[in-house]
Amino acid sequence: MDYAQLRHNLVIDQLMRRGIHDERVLAAVGSVPREYFVPEPLRDRAYEDCALPIGLEQTISQPFTVAFMCQEARLAGGDRVLEIGTGSGYGAAVLAELARAVYTVERIEALYRAAASRLAALGYNNVEVHHGDGTLGLPDEAPFDAIVVTAGAESVPAAYLRQVVDGGRVVMPVGKQGAQQMVRLTRRGTQWQQDTLGGFGFVPLVSGEDE
Repeated sequence: MDYAQLRHNLVIDQLMRRGIHDERVLAAVGSVPREYFVPEPLRDRAYEDCALPIGLEQTISQPFTVAFMCQEARLAGGDRVLEIGTGSGYGAAVLAELARAVYTVERIEALYRAAASRLAALGYNNVEVHHGDGTLGLPDEAPFDAIVVTAGAESVPAAYLRQVVDGGRVVMPVGKQGAQQMVRLTRRGTQWQQDTLGGFGFVPLVSGEDE
């Protein structure tokens, strides 16, 4: 299959038509080989704009969702970004095209190991993959310019709010399962500006205490 052409078609036919306008985000999605982040039997579906199963009751996020979150995180090339929920590593790869350094945390060890190996093999040297409880953030590497969370919770964990710089952004789905809204919290000194960005459906954010 001509994966490069399929990537191009995805960017034009799905992302741009649905409102993704950040040129850097469009270029990032257009450069990351999503076929390497899905199970081999599903590679012919890698450029469908939908989530796909990756095992262990987890999915690789829909390309539009990844692009939307990256766009709303308002990333600059020099940023340090924390991603919560590595999954297959696809989101981290897109973030790596947009930021100076990406730190990503995955709670499921098998996914953590597979994603770390995959990202290294593909040359994403500005990504560090960590195994741990994502609800805690990554305090040893804080502060971050942005935190992108690929799972939903009824509220934003306090740890995230402590781990961003002034002007930093937290983008995550918030609300009860089935009624989540994507929000962006932007730190303004000791205050937080909240923007509600639309409805999405995500798997629940799981802490170590929940397991």
